[in-house]
Amino acid sequence: MVHLRSRRRLALAVPVVLSLTASLGLLPSAASAAPTAATAARAADGTSLAYVVNTQHDHRTIESVRRAIARNGGTVVARYDRIGVFVVHSANPDFGPRMRAVRGVDSAGATRTAPLSAAGTTDEGPVRVLSRAEAAKLAKGAAAGEEPMEADQWDLRAIGADKAARIDPGSRDVTVGVIDTGVDDTHPDIAPNFSASQSANCASGKADTTYGAWRPADADHYHGTHVAGEIAAARNGVGVVGVAPGVKVASITVAQPDPSSLFYPESVVCAFVFAADHGIEITNNSYYVDPWLYNCMDDPDQRAIVDAVNRAQLYAQSRGTLNVASAGNSNDDLDSQALVDDSSPDDSTARTRTVDPHECFDVPTQLPGVVTVSAVGVKGAKSYYSSYGRGVVDVAGPGGDKYQIPDTPSKNGRILSTLPNDQYGFLQGTSMASPHVAAVAALLKSAHPHATPARLRALLKAQADNPGCPAGPYDGDGDGVVDATCAGDKHVNGFYGFGIVDALRAVK
Repeated sequence: MVHLRSRRRLALAVPVVLSLTASLGLLPSAASAAPTAATAARAADGTSLAYVVNTQHDHRTIESVRRAIARNGGTVVARYDRIGVFVVHSANPDFGPRMRAVRGVDSAGATRTAPLSAAGTTDEGPVRVLSRAEAAKLAKGAAAGEEPMEADQWDLRAIGADKAARIDPGSRDVTVGVIDTGVDDTHPDIAPNFSASQSANCASGKADTTYGAWRPADADHYHGTHVAGEIAAARNGVGVVGVAPGVKVASITVAQPDPSSLFYPESVVCAFVFAADHGIEITNNSYYVDPWLYNCMDDPDQRAIVDAVNRAQLYAQSRGTLNVASAGNSNDDLDSQALVDDSSPDDSTARTRTVDPHECFDVPTQLPGVVTVSAVGVKGAKSYYSSYGRGVVDVAGPGGDKYQIPDTPSKNGRILSTLPNDQYGFLQGTSMASPHVAAVAALLKSAHPHATPARLRALLKAQADNPGCPAGPYDGDGDGVVDATCAGDKHVNGFYGFGIVDALRAVK
């Protein structure tokens, strides 16, 4: 679960964004395009591919498109009339181009190629699970008034979350939806703040609200539980504590239940719509949408993916949901002119391609209105793996860095949080930075209950503390080689955006 590489925000590509905010209706038509080789090969062998079909919103058009889907050999798995998105399965190799030729269809394309073990979350490196004995040893050193393992949570102190909780731990009226691999709500640190009524499993593209469906498929799907604990682990005398221990968390599972843990577009569309319709104020998105690291607008399949997910996340924003996402772990300058993608598609055979980050987009990170988060370590410096870019990153948060060593009992520079089956462990990545920002956003929403997503974005930037660009060359891993160049000033720059979030300022 290591290979997300987030890219430049769509809002910087003005001609595209103007179309995206209108559901891509002004982009050139791709109706005559032939199916991609992967799509044709997959469908020709008699097995089905998943598609998204994006239409105009009126009832007559939606009904007409539904009939066209059936005529062209498609089966509707889910439909979201309010945003004009169908999730469809079809074995017809010509399904995509045929649907693109239908009146009222804005875009249509396959969301996958073939199954393969891969993943799209944004943690960097393997999890370091604490044994029961190690956890017990750490707990013995806890100071009065602290959670048993809080001394190892340098990240809380780095952003003033420990002090903030004494003023305002957050409101029970605010819920952060963890769109991820599932959350183990039976964990003693998560159970007190878990909202089952706002949780579901969207892996199929259609929300399953059966009790417990939101839980991880197995212990290897630990990512979402770690994220949830960072946000809102309870201050209850057990284990660790979250940045906002007074708010609620919900689980919206989007990862496939097999070892691939892939996050397909139809699952993410379902998640954003579910979050919006169930009153979730903040979503955390520590992943990229598979199978394409970058979705290039000149490819009809990838264009349809961008369109569908963007419609869903814009719908969530319109219903009052702020979406927060990780920037990626490739240590790339997201403000560059060209980037190499050698990992897409990640569900079949990847091929190396050079992409223009102004035309090929990481989803959902670069979508309009999404808060993009870079990662820092205990010293407040950009984490060695974190992607960056002036005008791309909004704010930064603690994501951990094995090269920045804290003065804690474990001397571990990663982030300690909850894992399934009542366990705890260390992870690092922009996956860990994003939930810190989502939690601070939840504290801001608690203090300003009527704040819109746009207002919350502005508040996040206003309360952040910007250290400015490094005075000298940046060498994140200490090997003597300059690893990145920071552009900008003390107000806003490529490494930290408007700065590192500050929970204490947020509650004050």
